[in-house]
Amino acid sequence: MMKEEHPEATWIWYPGDFEIWLGNKFNNRRTERGAMFPPFWKQDSHWPTVEFCKSINLQDEEQIKIYTEGSFHLMIDGKLQFGMPPTMIIPKGKHHISIKVHNQSSPPSLYIDGSTIHSDESWLTTYEDKIWIDENGIAHGSGIYVPSGRWNFDDPHHGPSTFSLPRQKKTSASLIKTGKAIMADFGQETMGYLLLKGVHGEGTVKIFYGESHEEASDHDHCETLDVIDLRKDHIIDLSCNAQSIRHSDYTLRASKAFRYVSIEADEDVTIDDVAMEYEYAPYQQAQSGSFTCNDAEVNQIWKVSAYTMDLTTREFFTDGIKRDRWIWSGDAIQSYLMNYYLRFDNDCVRRTIRQLRGKDPVTAHINTIMDYTFYWFKSIHDYYCYTGDHDFLREMYPRMVSLMDYCLSRTNADGMMEGQSDDWIFVDWVDFPMHKRGVLCFEQILFCKSLETMEQCASVLCQHPVPHPPQGSIPTEIYRRDAHHYAKLATSLRQKIQEVFWDPERHAYLHAMEEGEMNRMVTKFPNMMAIIYDFATDDQRQEILHHVMFNPMVESITTPYMRFYELEALCMMGHQEAVLSEIKAYWGGMLQEGATTFWEKYVPTASGREHLEMYGRPYGKSLCHAWGASPIYLFGRYFLGVSSVQPGYEAYEVRPHLGGLEWMEGDVPTPWGMIHVYMDENTITVKSNGGHGKLIIHGHSFDIHAHQPLTINKEDIPSS
Repeated sequence: MMKEEHPEATWIWYPGDFEIWLGNKFNNRRTERGAMFPPFWKQDSHWPTVEFCKSINLQDEEQIKIYTEGSFHLMIDGKLQFGMPPTMIIPKGKHHISIKVHNQSSPPSLYIDGSTIHSDESWLTTYEDKIWIDENGIAHGSGIYVPSGRWNFDDPHHGPSTFSLPRQKKTSASLIKTGKAIMADFGQETMGYLLLKGVHGEGTVKIFYGESHEEASDHDHCETLDVIDLRKDHIIDLSCNAQSIRHSDYTLRASKAFRYVSIEADEDVTIDDVAMEYEYAPYQQAQSGSFTCNDAEVNQIWKVSAYTMDLTTREFFTDGIKRDRWIWSGDAIQSYLMNYYLRFDNDCVRRTIRQLRGKDPVTAHINTIMDYTFYWFKSIHDYYCYTGDHDFLREMYPRMVSLMDYCLSRTNADGMMEGQSDDWIFVDWVDFPMHKRGVLCFEQILFCKSLETMEQCASVLCQHPVPHPPQGSIPTEIYRRDAHHYAKLATSLRQKIQEVFWDPERHAYLHAMEEGEMNRMVTKFPNMMAIIYDFATDDQRQEILHHVMFNPMVESITTPYMRFYELEALCMMGHQEAVLSEIKAYWGGMLQEGATTFWEKYVPTASGREHLEMYGRPYGKSLCHAWGASPIYLFGRYFLGVSSVQPGYEAYEVRPHLGGLEWMEGDVPTPWGMIHVYMDENTITVKSNGGHGKLIIHGHSFDIHAHQPLTINKEDIPSS
């Protein structure tokens, strides 16, 4: 948005409230067969009344302009001002400004614009008043104040409640008319608002969307559809009962995901053409990651992965654009990691983390799924590692504590997490019998990692105190106490996991403990997490590799969701050649089936319409799913080999691995710019815009200096 007047001013709100409000709008846009389909977990709301305050010291009197989304009252130095003034003269000297904004329909928001006074994150805010008044009318007490939330709403005339994603008009790739029937093909998966051009006559128009030609053609079973009623002077969109004035062109009210669109119109209705308004989340192209190599198929896999990520990156990171269109924590943590190697859109990361967490009290796991709660904890520490953002860590920490308190309240006598009647134990969609009852090893590893994350975050905040903390802030000694507490719990749980689940005879972590009896099933799920989260010893990792990960008798993973972790574990063990082969077979297999975006699930042995089926529905499968884009992360993190070793890439490593490629090059975005890596069989070149880097190859280390390209030839590397 364009800024007006003083560029420092921006709209502010209670942190997290905009994200919760926007997320509710977002999650409730889902439809199935034209019916609204709300999420089945608790939906919080914004605080209806919020106080914003700031202490100032003016050299001269100053006029401020006041904009709010909601009604407000203004106090200067504790004195209530008349009405809701659009401007106010603040006298010279020290003053305390307090503005309370009330808005039931959208987050109370404030914009203050003056020559030196302007609204930004330095304003403190609270949603609560812990105030009592004595017999002399003097108020005592206060609330808990935190820094205000903000984003990029810098125009006083366009507040947060006006936000929408930008659109771009696009034409269909082909249009076939058969009588009154129309079939439009947009050439690839896309998302936006269908545009009917040159609409004439009166009657009903039925619109059937499809990610495949089969789905759009199957009017009785396609997942999404629209119906509009054309009247003489107005149009009614029957899916949302919205009425608009009649024009020759009409844009549907709700966005949909599709490649194909089938349209049936009544006899008296004609439609000249079909187009769309493509809806997208903007990003800074200069800050985007890239990857190319000598293998054309791999290059196409990376491009389709990037397009899949762009489509599923919207107001938030969502799962699939056709069916769910919800914000899921398990999907999101992978989207964050892919994003760090593609667009580095950290605004979207913060929005998604805030929205998923919601407000206290905690009454259920995030998305009702136990494992998704644990992914949420880890996503915050991941974010800190990639960005170095202490402020966000400090903002989220109290909500981390209350969510962990909820988890700890539901542990069994052994301190382990066991699914209860109102818990969804997901793990993955599997094609083989796998019970999810009792105490799953997979869940305990994630739980232990969450406890370690709590310890790590508390330690960081203990080491980076705020110079002048606002009233109600967490004291440093509390962070120190928490770090010790969570470390003790994690150490104990690690030991129990090892004692209970590791089977030296099967060289693997076993599946679950059910009513005191061990379920001795071996799956890849806990074992690959033991590698990724550093639970297994070096010897155990090798045993897992040969007896589980490369064992054809262990059931295969068929979702890109868990293949993300499976292939990461193999990369961590140095098996990039095997990973490249799997990427070409699995993601390349989808390309051979005509995929223009990557799917929720791919079973190579399936054929024809079987590729479209899921959840007992002929077109239930999402053909554009965020977790299908994992090659972005794998190529950036484990082939280019770029990783942040100090928060925000203050220090980083480059450990490139060709993995069977002849050459590769690419860019990895960071907070301070790009890291560019080129590698072939004889040469490695690294260019960097900042940070302190190390190129590590065959156990040897070379310093990378900002703005000074480093080139290492094969002969420069000492022999082992």
